[in-house]
Amino acid sequence: MSKPHDGYAPDPKFLEAFPDMSGNDLNGLGETEPRAPSPFFWHPKDKQPFGELQDAVLDHHRQSPRIRETYSPKAHRGPRPVDLAPARIEKDAATWTAEIKKFALDNEADLVGIVPMDPAYVYEGYEIHEPWLVMIGVAMDHERLNTAPDTIDDAVSSVEVGEQYNRAARVSRNLSNYILDQGHFAKAYAGPYASALLMIPPAIAAGFGELGKHGSMINRHYGSSFRLSAVTTEMPLLADAPDEFGADDFCSSCQVCTRACPPGAISETKQTVRGVEKWYVDFDKCIPYFGEALGCGICIARCPWSKPGTAPRLAEKMLARRARLSEPDAG
Repeated sequence: MSKPHDGYAPDPKFLEAFPDMSGNDLNGLGETEPRAPSPFFWHPKDKQPFGELQDAVLDHHRQSPRIRETYSPKAHRGPRPVDLAPARIEKDAATWTAEIKKFALDNEADLVGIVPMDPAYVYEGYEIHEPWLVMIGVAMDHERLNTAPDTIDDAVSSVEVGEQYNRAARVSRNLSNYILDQGHFAKAYAGPYASALLMIPPAIAAGFGELGKHGSMINRHYGSSFRLSAVTTEMPLLADAPDEFGADDFCSSCQVCTRACPPGAISETKQTVRGVEKWYVDFDKCIPYFGEALGCGICIARCPWSKPGTAPRLAEKMLARRARLSEPDAG
């Protein structure tokens, strides 16, 4: 059976914008020693070598009026930071943890998890000094996401992604301000542009799910149909635990995203990246199509876990399978 990428040829304007290096090399593909991740695509142009390519992608996306509106500076992404309150309110970590999670869930979040800060979550050349990280997830509308790939005149999927990035930004900014009002320092982080903080590794540690073959996370309730933001703080909190429910095992035998990817960027096997064996998406193959398709999203939309109502059933099935395999032989 033919695959979508069998006849795909990248648009020359994106290929011409590539620097004289591979994005996979910058990402650390094939490196066997751990290191901090390098600033990459969506970072400021003075911190990474893909500025010309980034501009080419953005120029193409901005041809869509709906995308321009969704990502405009006037988009509702939450309030500006407030000043740190002079009076510091003291409570124990368990109480703060419960209050922080309730506040986030009451203010547009669908997922909240807490994890201690780890230097591995910080891009090279950046610093984060707060000891705690609050991860936030917001679910996407799968019906809209599943319209990918988009066109300039019909950017339904891309607009959905942008609107959920904006919602995630509102959650993180409102939560950060709430913490600042309690006299504890906090700082919000939100996409789509990148800064100091990696999002996926701490989200996995905070219990949001597992890394999928398509390079995005798989959650036991929302599949891959969600976006992330975060808040760092020195407020005392309690950590959540990772949630492993068999998504990684499922991906090992599933080929849906691999076959659906138009440029063939998704590997059928794990790769070694900065000393870690993991699922990896080939940047050099992915990004030209990402540019053409206004952000793409095909892989997460077609993922079996992302179909509404499917993820909980798959998680239950995979956990039952794991339990059976762990049982000693009856004989």
